Amino acid sequence: MAISLQQALGVGQYLVTQRLRGRKQYPLVLMLEPLFRCNLACSGCGKIQHPKEILKQNLSPEDCFAAVEECGAPVVSIPGGEPLLHPQIDEIVQGLVDRKKFVYLCTNGLLLEKSLDKFTPSPHLSFSVHLDGMKELHDRCVDRSGVFDIAISAIRAAKARGFRVTTNTTVFEGTDPKEIQSLFDYLTELKVDGMMVSPGYSYEWAPNQEHFLQREQTKALFREILAPFTAGKKKWEFNHNPLFLDFLTGQKDYDCTPWGSPSYSVLGWQKPCYLLNEGHYETFQELLDNTDWAQYGHKSGNPQCADCMVHCGYEPTAAEDALQPQNMMRAMGSLF
Repeated sequence: MAISLQQALGVGQYLVTQRLRGRKQYPLVLMLEPLFRCNLACSGCGKIQHPKEILKQNLSPEDCFAAVEECGAPVVSIPGGEPLLHPQIDEIVQGLVDRKKFVYLCTNGLLLEKSLDKFTPSPHLSFSVHLDGMKELHDRCVDRSGVFDIAISAIRAAKARGFRVTTNTTVFEGTDPKEIQSLFDYLTELKVDGMMVSPGYSYEWAPNQEHFLQREQTKALFREILAPFTAGKKKWEFNHNPLFLDFLTGQKDYDCTPWGSPSYSVLGWQKPCYLLNEGHYETFQELLDNTDWAQYGHKSGNPQCADCMVHCGYEPTAAEDALQPQNMMRAMGSLF
């Protein structure tokens, strides 16, 4: 089982409640960034491009809890930077678990194994380890040799200690589909609890702008990558709504739900979404009320959104679509 039954029921109840209340814009996943510092300099990430005075800052546990309460999303993803560099990350995670949030702590794995004693296994906590390919490709993507082996060792150690472990893979232009298929096979052998995959997005601060996918490229590449899974030849466990995978391969035509994955960091609430750098609001309600949401998403005509198919914008759309009677059985396929 990739997405846990407990999480599926909790998120499903939340979605139905929002509909019954007549809410059209509500968050599903809070992207909580307690710091921007990192111990890697990946070519597809621009977070460490922030000024030094920003990189030195951390959100306090109280800041994190206030943002979570203000937002109300049932799922909290903790990216960065590298969250395990935060001196109080254990306190932050435990506070979120105590609040019954489903927490995904995103990590490159370098500090994970030595940090396991800080955490307690829980069905509400998953470590999401970043892996963009097998050893050679992944180490090239993160621009440091040996990172893949350290991450794999950390996955084994975390699984042995009873933690839930997922992985997160970003696919760039020029990626060999067989490379990603080999990674999925290998991670399946490791018995990870679910794999997440998404095309890269060329947001302006990313240092490498040459290898991001255009929309039709994305669909063709993911059709090839997922062909063995779609044909039933592979039993890969994805930590995704299967409708999102249908979207990646072009079987579904979704528009973005940009308010579905708001981002909160030391700078405030990022507008309008995790991937665009257009400033920040002080409160989540300001983000909802003051953003012209019609200006974002593929159908808006906004050139910044033209090629984006990233999970943070489209997974919430798939989650809403899963509530349609004709899609319920398909969506439940991720549970079994």
